[in-house]
Amino acid sequence: MNSRFPLDAVALTEALVAVDSRNPDLVPGAPGERACAELLASILSGWGFAVSLTDVAPGRSNVIARIGPVGRSPLVLNGHLDVVGTDGMTHEPFTPVTRDGNLYARGATDMKAGVAAMCVAAARAAARGALHCEIIIAAVCDEEFASIGTRALLADGLHATGAIITEPTRLSVVPAHKGFAWIDIAVQGRAAHGSRYDVGIDANRHAALLIAALDRLEHDVLSGRTHPLLGRASLHAAMISGGTGWSTYADRCDVRIERRTVPGETGAQALAEVETAIAALHAERPQFSARASLVCAQPPLDLAADAPLVQAVMHAAQNAGLSGAIKGLSCWTDAALFAEAGIPALCFGPGDIARAHSATEWVEVEQIEQATVVLEQVCSAWGT
Repeated sequence: MNSRFPLDAVALTEALVAVDSRNPDLVPGAPGERACAELLASILSGWGFAVSLTDVAPGRSNVIARIGPVGRSPLVLNGHLDVVGTDGMTHEPFTPVTRDGNLYARGATDMKAGVAAMCVAAARAAARGALHCEIIIAAVCDEEFASIGTRALLADGLHATGAIITEPTRLSVVPAHKGFAWIDIAVQGRAAHGSRYDVGIDANRHAALLIAALDRLEHDVLSGRTHPLLGRASLHAAMISGGTGWSTYADRCDVRIERRTVPGETGAQALAEVETAIAALHAERPQFSARASLVCAQPPLDLAADAPLVQAVMHAAQNAGLSGAIKGLSCWTDAALFAEAGIPALCFGPGDIARAHSATEWVEVEQIEQATVVLEQVCSAWGT
């Protein structure tokens, strides 16, 4: 073992959050994950892992570390090293402080505590000689933006029998979460002097008609698309921009819609529903003109509650004195990418997603330690 760094998940969390790894796609000029990845790679190497450090993009690094019987029933423990911006935070973002049993820092709950727990869990299981399978640590870049880290990992042909993403779940077992689709809508009008109703076509008013139609879609249709762990599908108008001045008819209004999808829905389906609403408005008002495009879509996650991975984590949690409750997440995670690649995946980790990206971010020290115990049990039992 690395005599320079203890097998302590709280200490590792403190070391990781002390490194600024803000995502440069979210914060222009931010440093990215490379320095944090180098630190983690060094620690894992000292603990006996076979480690590779790969740049997916300049300064954007993945750490892949393997331990245990090579190629035997591989289990992936995945987490991201990037964090979001720090503007408006109520405490120093990269100086970890523990107060009243809580560790404060940017990335404490989202999700360096989870990364620390999974790394220490695998190392402890290996140190006890308890591994019956290969454990693959995948500490990746860019989950907060485009998931280029996990996408690159899977594109390289990663094979595994399961994947645990250690996002903050308050130590619940999470086999399901929502997906999303970002839809950009350009509503066309005709610019004219504000007095010329006979010439002008108001793109802003037409955008309002479309939003009202989408509101009806949510109320009448999406409210009926539900999942037992996730609730219903939804949409919201994230951004609206149109017009050039008080006395001018707006010639264009841009509307950005975010559509949160439940299992069984796709981004293409969400786009088609918006296009249907546009077509209906055009049929009713021939001057109405709009074009919708799908900017980005990520799939939902839905792993059966009786799947071996769900049962393994649930039983390990119960053995550690936790409830082992099975719940859903409303947010999106890289778990869906593993599932899409045919690898059963779920989320389990310390902290509360409600504190992610917040002005005051913290994680319970006790939960870091509890998550480590549970994950160590899973690592030890997997492949038997």
